[in-house]
Amino acid sequence: MEGADMIECSVCHSKISANNNNSKAVARAYDRHRSDVSSKTRFLNVLLVVGDCILVGLQPILVYMSKEDGKFEFSPISVNFLTETAKVFFAIFMLLIQARRKKVGEKSLLSLSTFVQAARNNVLLAVPAFLYAVSNYLKFIMQLYFNPATVKMLGNLKVLVIAVLLKMIMKRRFSIIQWEALALLLIGISVNQLRTLPEGSSAMGLPVATGAYLYTLIFVSVPSFASVYNEYALKSQFETSIYLQNLFLYGYGAIFNFLAILVTAIFKGPSSLDILHGHSRATMLLICNNAAQGILSSFFFKYADTILKKYSSTVATIFTGIASAVLFGHALTMNFILGISIVFISMHQFFSPLSKVKDEPRDDSLETVGSQNSQRSKDSSFINMTAGANDDASHHVGHDEKAPLLPI
Repeated sequence: MEGADMIECSVCHSKISANNNNSKAVARAYDRHRSDVSSKTRFLNVLLVVGDCILVGLQPILVYMSKEDGKFEFSPISVNFLTETAKVFFAIFMLLIQARRKKVGEKSLLSLSTFVQAARNNVLLAVPAFLYAVSNYLKFIMQLYFNPATVKMLGNLKVLVIAVLLKMIMKRRFSIIQWEALALLLIGISVNQLRTLPEGSSAMGLPVATGAYLYTLIFVSVPSFASVYNEYALKSQFETSIYLQNLFLYGYGAIFNFLAILVTAIFKGPSSLDILHGHSRATMLLICNNAAQGILSSFFFKYADTILKKYSSTVATIFTGIASAVLFGHALTMNFILGISIVFISMHQFFSPLSKVKDEPRDDSLETVGSQNSQRSKDSSFINMTAGANDDASHHVGHDEKAPLLPI
């Protein structure tokens, strides 16, 4: 409160006349605040999407480059372990920087009590960490069946699975147009997959088609559930530093991959404990790429949206296809060109303002100041797990607030 005739919004800190204290005036002040925040952060969000596209697009290329005569001379589990270890060191480094910049009176993030309490609150991160350990191994297995561009296109199937999980677990609402966009995505992927499996070959005693589709099913479902659950775990403890949460997530991931190395050593002998065996310059670049991609993904899950993360990764498909054609001579078939075109149409349709779920009409005159403060508090603390889909009972949502991070 400032002055007898002015009141201040507790969320956006906008000051309006006390004589004009009604829901519409407060809503307009809040909308101006959200518009200012959106304009300041849009450029950073675009950088986030561009960085994700580059890193995700490079991953299948680096995996393909690391193969020798169609096989991996190194253990894929060792790559995943070294990747998680690199991310753990990055999280520790960022925590040290944050600790040096803490304000007077704030409890240090590196204190034992803070660490133990945060570890208890974020124990759910062990679930996505285990699922990521499985899915990261499958990324290498998929390369034995498909070329890099095809692997990326198959990975886009996760968008549909994630949408279903968001609706079931987080009660996320999608419009009919958005479901149609997801159907277009499946059609685009199917067009690209026509006649891409080699005929007459086999692997692991199974026809290649059977083995490929089995791995594809696991490759799509496991990381999809991991992504949704990771978003839930990160946002449920939103006040915890993202670097502290990453330390737990990557720490669990390193432990699970280390256990996998020990199990492998039991069956294949002590030589499997040499985690650097068979590594090359390409695998070192792959480890750095995977680490950067994982770190960037955590920002998507905590501050943006899981389905947006997967759709932004779809953009990387065209980069992967062109790069694999230039570097390895893989032909860009008409199926791929038509398929990626349909995928981009699907992406545009899904994020179009016309496809947004319409809010139910509300009578502003029935709203109370108490409900305004309560709902705005929920909005600011991200307790609502469906990032971008919450209904704010006190402030009408402006165009900038619902605009997707990915530019249309």
